[in-house]
Amino acid sequence: MKFKFIYLFSLVFVLNSCKNDTEKRLVETEKAAKKKELIFENINKGWVFNANPINATSQANKLSWNEWRLFLAELEQKPKKTIGAFQKKSTELSKKAMALNDFTPAEFNKPQIKARISTLVTKVRMLDLFIHLSDIPDQKVLVLVGEINEQLVSLQNQMDKIVQKSRIPLEEGESDLLKMLDTARAIPNVKPDPNLPHVE
Repeated sequence: MKFKFIYLFSLVFVLNSCKNDTEKRLVETEKAAKKKELIFENINKGWVFNANPINATSQANKLSWNEWRLFLAELEQKPKKTIGAFQKKSTELSKKAMALNDFTPAEFNKPQIKARISTLVTKVRMLDLFIHLSDIPDQKVLVLVGEINEQLVSLQNQMDKIVQKSRIPLEEGESDLLKMLDTARAIPNVKPDPNLPHVE
């Protein structure tokens, strides 16, 4: 009789503990789902890129520079419905941003432009990294969206400066002066040959 009582008590204890574990898991699952939903809502609200060209130079580049056009088009399309859609979008943005660096038009293949493109690529890749984490830091993602927008403005302004500067006509003799300042064209320092007679 005593053995049956202990057995019954153990069975009730095990069933009760299983019920508590199940309830805890359900509560934790519900919390995780609410947190993911909140993260999605935050990212969905803050995922706003300034994909429209801000000046005539950027608009012209949209027509002539294929990678620039594709990057801006990718920025313009906002993902919908799930975090997975945002993850796919960030991966595509990362690829398109890296293509900007690989296929820069000759007139913009300058250190000022390359530096701004590199910064833009870094920000886009960081966005891609953060949004693929299991616990997405939504606030960091939103900060990066703002920083990417700032880099877009900076890049477009620099492109415009280069185009405006190229339109300024050179003054008479300025092209000769620029040639003389070009160190690649300079005559190398040659040591005099000791076997040749010295001329004064």
